[in-house]
Amino acid sequence: MLLPRDLLLLPWRRATAAGEAIARRLNHHRAPPFSDPDDDPPFTRLAERPPRAPSKKKKKEEEDQGGRIRPPEPASSDLPFDFRYSYSETDPAWRPIGFREPTRFSPFGPGRLDRPWDGVAAAAARGEGAGAAATSREEVLGEPLAEEEVAQLVERYRHSDCSRQINLGKGGVTHNMIDDIHNHWKRAEAVRIKCLGVPTLDMDNICFHLERPQIPLMLWKPLAPIYPRLVQNVADGLTFEKTKELRNTGLNSSPLMKLTRNGVYVNVVDRVREAFKTVEVVRLDCSHVGSSDCKKIGVKLRDLVPCVPLLFKDEQIILWRGKVKQENSVSLQFSPEPS
Repeated sequence: MLLPRDLLLLPWRRATAAGEAIARRLNHHRAPPFSDPDDDPPFTRLAERPPRAPSKKKKKEEEDQGGRIRPPEPASSDLPFDFRYSYSETDPAWRPIGFREPTRFSPFGPGRLDRPWDGVAAAAARGEGAGAAATSREEVLGEPLAEEEVAQLVERYRHSDCSRQINLGKGGVTHNMIDDIHNHWKRAEAVRIKCLGVPTLDMDNICFHLERPQIPLMLWKPLAPIYPRLVQNVADGLTFEKTKELRNTGLNSSPLMKLTRNGVYVNVVDRVREAFKTVEVVRLDCSHVGSSDCKKIGVKLRDLVPCVPLLFKDEQIILWRGKVKQENSVSLQFSPEPS
């Protein structure tokens, strides 16, 4: 069946007319090509509100303060020791040769402590009467506990499921850890400190630095200063050839001990001292311990044994007993026995 031409075109023309009307309305609301990109017509822009007037309470506080807000006074401490990030893993005798951040930035925050920060520590006041106000240990702790009371506290808090526990890691006794201990003491009589890693080489040092009073908190961990090289190309008192020979001897020898990551190293110092009675060079296998911890272990052994670190390579530590120990062992070997 054939329909007239105008009838066939009528629906198409009606749809086109409706589409043209919609297009005209869209084009009417369309933004020009160079309009403000923040001007989005589908969303209504909120009118800018005037700032709120300060409340009567705030006005009164500003009037009491002389019309300006005063910063809080810096904390003052009369403790006789310097504040530093780690007390057990740093030695005040070590002086850095450089810093990784400006020393004017104190980790205690700007204007929060009355001690200047020198990049390593916030030094205590020196001079006459500097520690006059510091309380003694007996005044803080009171009377010592009896053996039965000590045994009861140890039995109560020594188990691994104890909720009052602080983990002591490679940083040793840090500044803010002392505040954590005091926070536990507010709710319990004792706190369990689990020690792992490098600090366990010298447990007496850890116990000594844990006996501290309350001190201001550090807001961030300061970057470690730059210290001189731990291992020299040529050891003191040796030639380059002899130093190289000792290093190769240590690498080819069997390891004295194998240290694990975050292990307990309380017997390492005694083992190294005992080994130096018969051998000149000792190798410690520190696989998976980490190069940073290897160097920290070497520094502690250098001071505790004492000995001379010769090499840190592939997480292996080579230690030399030094000429002094060698001469002492020879003199003891040939010295006459007392009558």
